[in-house]
Amino acid sequence: MGALWHPFSDMAAVERDGELVLARGEGAYVFDESGRRYLDATAGLWYANVGHGRTELAEAAARQMSTLAAYSNFGDNATRPTNDLAERLAGIAPVAGSRVFFTSGGSDSVETAAKLARRYWVEVGRPEKTVMVGRQKAYHGMHYAGTALAGIPGNREGYGELGPRTETVEWDSADALRAAFEEVGPDRVAAFFCEPVIGAGGVYAPPEGYLTEVRKACTEYDVLFVADEVVTGYGRIGGSWFASTRYGLEPDMVTTAKGLTSGYLPMGAVLVAPRVAEPFFREPGTWLRHGYTYSGHATAAAVALANLDIVEREGLLDEAARLEATLAAELAALADHELVAEVRAGTGAVAAVQLADATLAPRAVLALRGLGVATRAVGAGALQVSPAFVMTDEQVADLAAAFGEALDSLQ
Repeated sequence: MGALWHPFSDMAAVERDGELVLARGEGAYVFDESGRRYLDATAGLWYANVGHGRTELAEAAARQMSTLAAYSNFGDNATRPTNDLAERLAGIAPVAGSRVFFTSGGSDSVETAAKLARRYWVEVGRPEKTVMVGRQKAYHGMHYAGTALAGIPGNREGYGELGPRTETVEWDSADALRAAFEEVGPDRVAAFFCEPVIGAGGVYAPPEGYLTEVRKACTEYDVLFVADEVVTGYGRIGGSWFASTRYGLEPDMVTTAKGLTSGYLPMGAVLVAPRVAEPFFREPGTWLRHGYTYSGHATAAAVALANLDIVEREGLLDEAARLEATLAAELAALADHELVAEVRAGTGAVAAVQLADATLAPRAVLALRGLGVATRAVGAGALQVSPAFVMTDEQVADLAAAFGEALDSLQ
């Protein structure tokens, strides 16, 4: 083994068993250094929406790098791709008139939204509103605010006390959210962070009416509603650019990343509704002293614009909607397998095969790899499915067949 410390990994096990070193990708497939092909069930890490090997995106990066690779957007500086991308995102944002704050990725976007939520309340004369609320099973990245908001206990363990103060409520109960607001005191709650469809916590779609009710609760208690769409944004929930649009949420902020560039370069963005942005744009002298070296990176912005062009030109929002139906149909039979507790599918281009014995998940991942399918374990013993939008129905059928064969091999 070399010097690489893998994220989210048992490094002793990696050193013992070795790495899977990938060399290239093409559409819905990736290939290792020996040339072996794998059907990519996870689109990298929820992000390769347009598929792998898109030379159009590499060419967009090369063109921008050959003129001006990057420049700081601090103060009054800007680059044309960054401005153009901001306008494009404002045009598809769930709330008209949104402002766009660029980041380097999803964790940055969550951290930005958390800080901005607290600063907003200071600017409107209510500095006591500092507490943030998240949900069980939720994943909001791994910066301090996101780790504190996490609803996956293992992601919070071993770091000691984390700030700011957060509360965690049941993932599927609007009544639990209202009770938390009452217990903490709505005059102290700054924001509620909500993945419209829970991703890394195991792929859980919202119960019928849940999102409408929690959005209504935030309005009634004057709490900012932050939709974490790092996974669900840019088409993954099918038919719309954002899950917030599909569910009519009109969030105060939307955190995004992943599908913004389809992972070809790291980039994120926070879409900030007019209500939250207004105090910072009202008059000179109100600074938001926050940002990142690569906020609005010119080459990343150029790639993002080209990526959005592909999504629109090839109708990939509709293709994600197609995958919603295909995944549900093809994976349904796995629910009858004796090692499977549940198949969760039918809400966008995401699904999970929940194993009855969570300890079998690592073995199932390796068995699938042996059959030419790349996936990973999420939540408590679930197998992730979140393909590129270009995956065909035939490839989904192949994926489902491999899942069945892999599970059979574990019996």
